[in-house]
Amino acid sequence: MTDSYRYKGLRARLVETLKSKGIADENVLKAIAAVPRHLFLESFLDSKAYDDIALPIGAGQTISQPYTVATQTSLLKIVPGDKVLEVGTGSGYQACILLEMGAKVYTTERQIELFHKAKDLLPKLGYRPQFFFSDGSLGLPSYGPYDKIIVTAAALETPTDLMKQLKVGGLMVIPVGGKVQSMLLYTRLSETNFSKTEHGSFVFVPLLKGLVK
Repeated sequence: MTDSYRYKGLRARLVETLKSKGIADENVLKAIAAVPRHLFLESFLDSKAYDDIALPIGAGQTISQPYTVATQTSLLKIVPGDKVLEVGTGSGYQACILLEMGAKVYTTERQIELFHKAKDLLPKLGYRPQFFFSDGSLGLPSYGPYDKIIVTAAALETPTDLMKQLKVGGLMVIPVGGKVQSMLLYTRLSETNFSKTEHGSFVFVPLLKGLVK
């Protein structure tokens, strides 16, 4: 598992690309510069690992475009020690970005193939979230509440189970919609009230219920 000067240079170039697209959070940019994205992909995709595009990771899923990762992470305003629920582990790349920023990450995956891949890979890279093979749309209520929640798949509507697991003052970012989704940011204002803002259009794989073994 090699991370050469060449790869570090490609990450530095990716960071400049993200800056040119409006990503300004220096902590997010530092995390993207630190996490070796190529190690989350099959070797035949190596030449594309630091392009600002989504790429396949198996089981019909993708590793998100770096701009998308940076956008969602920036919206969460991560501070060290934040307790974060991630719905959709996928390759594990997004979880590593959060961990690199000092968050405590609880990550769920419904595809057993991806769950095992990520659970095997991340500790080898020095990243240790809490892994769960579970239906992420239900969250992880027994481990909540959470300071932040990030959903990395598209919901047709915001799952109420997840909203209930957010601390008062906490933030949740989730893409909601049909073929094209709006990136929504929820802030829990009180036990019963939330505010919502929209932050551009994106395309994600769908958030599905149930487990795939």
